[in-house]
Amino acid sequence: MTDTRPHHDLTGPTTAPPLILGPSIGTSLAVWEPQLPALAREHRVLRWDLPGHGGSPATLLPSDGTANSSATISTLAALVLRLADDQGWERFAYAGISIGGAVGLYLAAHHPDRVSRLSVVCSSARFGDPAVWRERAALVRAEGTEAMVASRPGTWFSHRFAQSPVGAALIEDLRATDRAGYAACCDVLATYDMTADLAKITAPTLVVAGRDDPATPPAHARQIADAVPGASLVEIAGAAHLAGVERPEAVTAALLAHFTSTAALLAHLTSTVPPQPGDDASRHAAGMAVRRAVLGDAHVDRAVARTTPFTARFQDFITRYAWGEIWTGDGLDRRTRSCITLTALIAHGHDAELAMHIRASLTNGLTREEIGEVLLQSAIYCGVPAANSAFATAQRVFDEMDATPDVDSASHSRTEK
Repeated sequence: MTDTRPHHDLTGPTTAPPLILGPSIGTSLAVWEPQLPALAREHRVLRWDLPGHGGSPATLLPSDGTANSSATISTLAALVLRLADDQGWERFAYAGISIGGAVGLYLAAHHPDRVSRLSVVCSSARFGDPAVWRERAALVRAEGTEAMVASRPGTWFSHRFAQSPVGAALIEDLRATDRAGYAACCDVLATYDMTADLAKITAPTLVVAGRDDPATPPAHARQIADAVPGASLVEIAGAAHLAGVERPEAVTAALLAHFTSTAALLAHLTSTVPPQPGDDASRHAAGMAVRRAVLGDAHVDRAVARTTPFTARFQDFITRYAWGEIWTGDGLDRRTRSCITLTALIAHGHDAELAMHIRASLTNGLTREEIGEVLLQSAIYCGVPAANSAFATAQRVFDEMDATPDVDSASHSRTEK
């Protein structure tokens, strides 16, 4: 018997709030792997494959290629509702990329009782001229998805990123996609237009745009955010259409903040009780807030923008552990923590980190004179050569700050933590 459900994967605690993730055309559910570890800590995450993509049969969508095709966004939305019903989920949060985001917009507008929170990533209320999509569908039906491979670098992500293992794996996903399933999804996009329905959406909505996305430029995201009541918009610098893959940390942080309830975040940020084991989502949010307060927005934004799939787990680790657990503790004030940090960095000769934390210590209330006292104390216990190097680093930092007094306090640091 043929399965009438999309291929899907479940991750996360079975009793956690449900979150469904929808993919982009030409990709499998693997497109969400950079976000999965963080999202699955606090959610029961269901990822699904489009028809003909990954493990889903192409027959889930009709593929006659006519202008009157019954392959519509409502057909895909019905597949998602079937998956939710199978899990016994009356309500669920939803995030989707591109066509996956379009499914989310349709669900939120036409089934508002089912969608608790929504995020659309690099998506649109209307994906351009229907004729373009019908032409693409005809091309893929005739030549297969190999016909799309050459155009994906520069659209999905930068050409350089396309050479990375992650980029190459996504291109192979495209090659493996069934031509009939891909073409049917093009038919869906040809008839899709949610422009008039955006105002119906009542679920709290986050719109994420890649600033360098040629497929769904930021203007498309702004149209959604302006029309959906109360929607928020985040633009990701240095990201094209698959922003969550090319800039995973920035997208993950935005999604965590959105899908963790406001009440929970506020309770965590104002509580004197240390985070509980497993409370990683709120720990990440608290850590990001403290990290920005100490190091400055410009520094953190650069660190997030430079995150790669290789460094994403480390960025998540330092945000949750160093900033979300150690720096948020109430056992020491931040001035004292800065003094300790400066001494440790001097002892180990970490000059780049030292420069960053000299600026941070000024933010935390130390004066230049007090920083000098810390460096003098370090000369006794860490050694004169180490202190000599530290004084040179501090002097350079002060000179740079005096020369550009309006620059962010962390703007010259080379170490993006």
